[in-house]
Amino acid sequence: MTTPDTATPDTATQARRREIATEHLLFKLMEYVEDRHSGLLDFMEQSLDHLGDPAADDTKDDDAVRQIARKMIVGARKQGVS
Repeated sequence: MTTPDTATPDTATQARRREIATEHLLFKLMEYVEDRHSGLLDFMEQSLDHLGDPAADDTKDDDAVRQIARKMIVGARKQGVS
């Protein structure tokens, strides 16, 4: 029997963990660069018209993807470098 410490996580669990880690690191990078080079977040916000969902099925939702990106930018503006 495998213990939880040595069990290999399933694909969905690994994907969730990567997403959490990537989002955290991206936020910190955004905050760091914006603190040292003001304008990054404005630049990123202006690029959102070009952002889209690459799905080819009925889950495709460009606006939902853009909304998530907007929330990330707003969060980075509020958080700042701590």
